[in-house]
Amino acid sequence: MSTVDSPEREPVRLDGAAPRLLIIQAPYYAGVVGGMRAGAERVLAVVEAKLTTVDVAGAFELPAALRMALRRGDWEGVLLLGCVVRGETDHYDFICDAVCHGVMAITAETGAAVGFGLLTVDRLEQAEARSRDDRMNKGAEAAHALLAQVALKRRWSA
Repeated sequence: MSTVDSPEREPVRLDGAAPRLLIIQAPYYAGVVGGMRAGAERVLAVVEAKLTTVDVAGAFELPAALRMALRRGDWEGVLLLGCVVRGETDHYDFICDAVCHGVMAITAETGAAVGFGLLTVDRLEQAEARSRDDRMNKGAEAAHALLAQVALKRRWSA
C-alpha cells in the first residue's frame, strides 16, 4: 500500500510515561533523512517522546546499530531512518536486501518495537517527495508504526 492509499492516521494513544525512543539515522542523503526525521518528530511530539538521535555511516549499518541499541536496553523503541537510491550497479539490490532482512531478523527474534523508515527508490526525486512536510512523509509513517508497536508491547506487558 502506498501512502496515497493509506487512511489518515491519528497519533496512537499511549498510557503511562512518555516513551524513551532512539532514532538511528543514516544521513547519506541528509536533506531526505532530515525531512523524514522532522516528520517523525512531529508525530512523536504528540506523545511527548524523549528522543535520542544517533547517526550511522549508511543504510548497511542500520541493523548492527539496532542490535547494539537493543543490547543496551535504554530505549522503549527504535526508529530507523535512511535512504538508498538505485545506481548503475547491483549495489542497491544487495544493500536493500541485506538491510531489510537484517532488521526483520532482529525484530522477529527480539520482539523489539521498531519503526522502519528506509526509503528504497529509483531516483532522488522520489525520496524527496516522500520526505516533504505533508502526509506523504515516510518518517511520520514509520513513527506511527513505532508508536503502535510501543503501545502493543505495553499492553501485552501489563
